[in-house]
Amino acid sequence: MIKETWNIGVILLLLVMATAFMGYVLPWGQMSFWGATVITNLLSAIPYVGSTLVLWIWGGFSVDQATLARFFVFHFILPFIIMGTSMIHLLFLHETGSNNPTGISSNTDKIPFHPYFSYKDLLGFTVMLLLLALLSLLTPNLLSDPENFTPANPLITPPHIQPEWYFLFAYAILRS
Repeated sequence: MIKETWNIGVILLLLVMATAFMGYVLPWGQMSFWGATVITNLLSAIPYVGSTLVLWIWGGFSVDQATLARFFVFHFILPFIIMGTSMIHLLFLHETGSNNPTGISSNTDKIPFHPYFSYKDLLGFTVMLLLLALLSLLTPNLLSDPENFTPANPLITPPHIQPEWYFLFAYAILRS
């Protein structure tokens, strides 16, 4: 049961990363276009089905408007899938319980999830949502790459291609 909980957590991570990537492509600037090109071309390394998968994602033979429409649909649908997967993950967590650092399974020292942790999580969610709203409304261009304000042009590659900060760990793995 613990292995399934862990696997669902990893699936959640991958779904959130996919949603972030799909949203990154939506402005359709230079960095977005080339990010979509590079990441979707990585899928062509999958044996037997890679090239077919890339053509299906692109909706043609190159990254263009059909790709953008598909990414928009995926970016819209994936949060609902994430919500359902999160509920399943919480059900598995409720069934297995959390890890105890001492390794002793004892029911005497347990604290009920509600109201203690649910109110704490609600407060943390509210604070983070408020900070994100303030950041995005007061300084919308702070976290953006200036190169992404240039409209997408498949004939000109940007001089420095690097992912957004939340994908730098994957970029480091790719570069090594």
